Amino acid sequence: MLIDFVRTSLHRAITTPVGEGFAPVRVPKDLARRLNVTFGQPLCSKEQLAARRAAEARLEALRAKRTAGGASAAEKAAARVAAPVMVYFEKGRGARELARVEELLGAKAIPYQLLDVAGDEATMTFVTRAADCKDDDLPIVFVAGTAIGPYPKLVEADVSGALAKAVYG
Repeated sequence: MLIDFVRTSLHRAITTPVGEGFAPVRVPKDLARRLNVTFGQPLCSKEQLAARRAAEARLEALRAKRTAGGASAAEKAAARVAAPVMVYFEKGRGARELARVEELLGAKAIPYQLLDVAGDEATMTFVTRAADCKDDDLPIVFVAGTAIGPYPKLVEADVSGALAKAVYG
């Protein structure tokens, strides 16, 4: 193919040491090499081009095999059923913490439900006792009825892997 010939010829031109001692040749060649690397090395040798084509063929074969063989491991993991995640909060208080909790759970693609406990003394008492916290610690995250805690403890659980284990088993 003509494009392959141009790619390999230009690669050979910018990588050969011919003219490197002469600044008007060296500077543009150096700039061309840097641009080639910046753009993902579209200019390459014949061997590199053949290796790229072989890798593309292997990738296509793997994709075809995955499509024919059913769901991949990632798709199976996504199909897992999550335990119910409840975020208890009090409207008008802790909005910044609530936004952080929602952002973390959303980034992990964990489905959750927000429950406002403002004016509900029974639920507020349950949440504070189960989570062993004060009214000021809201929002509190529960997974399958087990208290994870406020945002700092949620982050600890996420980093340690305990959150994913609690949600997905």
